[in-house]
Amino acid sequence: MKNFIFISPHFPDSYWKFCLALKNRGFNVLGIGDAPYFEIPDQCKFALTEYYCCQNMDDYENERRAVQYFKDKYGNIGFLESNNEYWLEKDARLREEFNITSGANTSEVKYFKHKSLQKEIFIKAGCKVARFILVDENKENLLNFAKEVGYPLFAKPDNGVGSHGTFKIKNSEDLEVFYLKCPKDRSYIVEEYVDGRIISFDGISNSKGDVIFSTWDIFLDSVANIVNDNLDDMYYCDPNIDPVFDKIGRKVVKAFNLKNRFFHIEFFRLNNDHPYLGKKGTYIPLEGNMRPAGGYTPDLINYANSISVYDIYADSVAYDENREVRGDKTYIAITSSRRYAINYVHSKEEINEKYKRNITMSGDYPLAIRDAMGDYYYFAKFDTLEEALNFDKFVRERK
Repeated sequence: MKNFIFISPHFPDSYWKFCLALKNRGFNVLGIGDAPYFEIPDQCKFALTEYYCCQNMDDYENERRAVQYFKDKYGNIGFLESNNEYWLEKDARLREEFNITSGANTSEVKYFKHKSLQKEIFIKAGCKVARFILVDENKENLLNFAKEVGYPLFAKPDNGVGSHGTFKIKNSEDLEVFYLKCPKDRSYIVEEYVDGRIISFDGISNSKGDVIFSTWDIFLDSVANIVNDNLDDMYYCDPNIDPVFDKIGRKVVKAFNLKNRFFHIEFFRLNNDHPYLGKKGTYIPLEGNMRPAGGYTPDLINYANSISVYDIYADSVAYDENREVRGDKTYIAITSSRRYAINYVHSKEEINEKYKRNITMSGDYPLAIRDAMGDYYYFAKFDTLEEALNFDKFVRERK
């Protein structure tokens, strides 16, 4: 029986579904997390063979001891993964130390984390990318870049999680303010601003870097705008992926050499012709996230495609192929979120009554992800995009 160490199996609180899918395929699933055992959901407890509470997971030595404990008790570890952006670098370090060869090593993970290095991979895959510069001590380099590409510009940490610490630079005054406020202990990347709709390529690869399942999510707004402006949110999963986009996404996954991984790779679809990037409708890669999309998005993908991506991921790990069969009926699956500080036209009771046959999930997001995703969410599925957008309008209409 193979041993799979799952880092932080309790967060997000739906990740027990990955553990259960692995257990159902014969794995010993061994959990390491920072929550006391009594706080772990019962479903997660059932899916795990054993759980090790590691109260300070930011201390590498604590996690190292936990992995050593499992290795001493259960034998060689076949897989170690968190599927969580925050832990990717530490996951790789643990794999290297314990000779776990099934996942990305530290030299590969740096391409998962550094947005400037990802540009190299996107170009290798045949994509154009937004022009960029890394901020250094010579402010003239940044000023010259601004002259070359024009305003607005967008700045973000080169190695960062989520959209905290981002800046939209509208003019030269903003640029001066950014340069003064820019943390000098972090590397920042500044890009030309791209006017486009954010579309993500989501799916799972096998050990050869081939995509065994893919879909796409279409977003209302960028996570950076949601965080910085405290907005509510909407996005939807369409099971009918654009074949052109699917082909581009598969090339990108192959170029990254993603093995047995869940991925969430963000693109812009240009709203207008761009003199450097291409015609309206062109897909321009923004950044790669080599883990599932945030929050409960895997469930949204399931509702749209009438399939279980948790099982597909486990199939990839166990059998190196997708053994799941998509249901005959697929849907437009949409999520609309609300902020408690905003007054909306329709109450929760009205929403639940009007759409009781469509809503699949609803509830409070965990506090740790509310900045990026809203406070209270609804998931619903519909036969048409028009119906889905009408639902979103009903949920998020403001007084």
